[in-house]
Amino acid sequence: MRIEIYNSSEEASLRALEIFKSSQQEGANVYGMATGSTPERLYELLSQSDIDFSQAVSINLDEYVGLEGENPQSYAYYMHDRLFKNKPFKASFIPNGQAKDIEDELARYDQVIKENPVDLQLLGLGSNGHIGFNEPGSDLEANTSLVNLTQSTIDDNQRFFASKEETPTKAITMGVGAIRKAKKIIIMAFGSQKAQAVRGMIEGPITSDLPASVLQKHPNVYVLLDKEAASLLNR
Repeated sequence: MRIEIYNSSEEASLRALEIFKSSQQEGANVYGMATGSTPERLYELLSQSDIDFSQAVSINLDEYVGLEGENPQSYAYYMHDRLFKNKPFKASFIPNGQAKDIEDELARYDQVIKENPVDLQLLGLGSNGHIGFNEPGSDLEANTSLVNLTQSTIDDNQRFFASKEETPTKAITMGVGAIRKAKKIIIMAFGSQKAQAVRGMIEGPITSDLPASVLQKHPNVYVLLDKEAASLLNR
C-alpha cells in the first residue's frame, strides 16, 4: 500500500486525478468506478479535465436492487449526472438492479468483468470497512454478489432518501475477489468518521470482518486520505 495523507479532501482528489491521467498515459483503458460522496469532487475534476474516455470502458462497482436507472438515487443516474454526461465512455457497465433473474444478472456481470479486465479501480471506504457493497463477513474471494446491506450502511444511506421505507436494503456488487483482480487501485477516505476503518484497513489483520483489509495483499494500491481519516494511524 502507498499511503498518502493530505491536508484536505480537495488535495487528495487532485492527486487521484493525477493517477487517472498517468494511468491513461500508461495505457489504461478499463476503469472501475465507485459512487457515493467520496469521489464526487474527483468526478468534477475529471469532467473539467482534458482526459478523453471516448475509447475507454467503465465498469461500476454496484447498484441498489429495485431502483430504476432514472431514479435520482440510483447509481446509474449518479454516474450519468456526475461524469458520463460530460465524459462519455465507449461502453459503460452498471449492474441491473431491476433484473428479473438476479442470478442471471450476477453471471452476466461476471462475464463483463472477465471480458474487460480492470486497469484502474476506484474505491471509497465505508465506515464499517466495506468496499463496494461488500459488507463485514463477505467472502473475500467472491465475484459479483447479491448482498443484504448492514444496518450501519442503510443508516449511512438514509440521508439520501425521503424515508426509511424507501432506503434500499439489498444491492448487487462487484465482489472482493473481482475487485482484487484490478491492476491498480485507488481507495479514498475522508473525515474522522472513516478513521477507525482506515486504521483497520492498513494496520489491522486481514479479515472478512473488515473487507478493505484484503487490499494489504494487493501489489499496487494508492490509499489517499485526508488528515482526519488518517488520525488514528499509528505509523
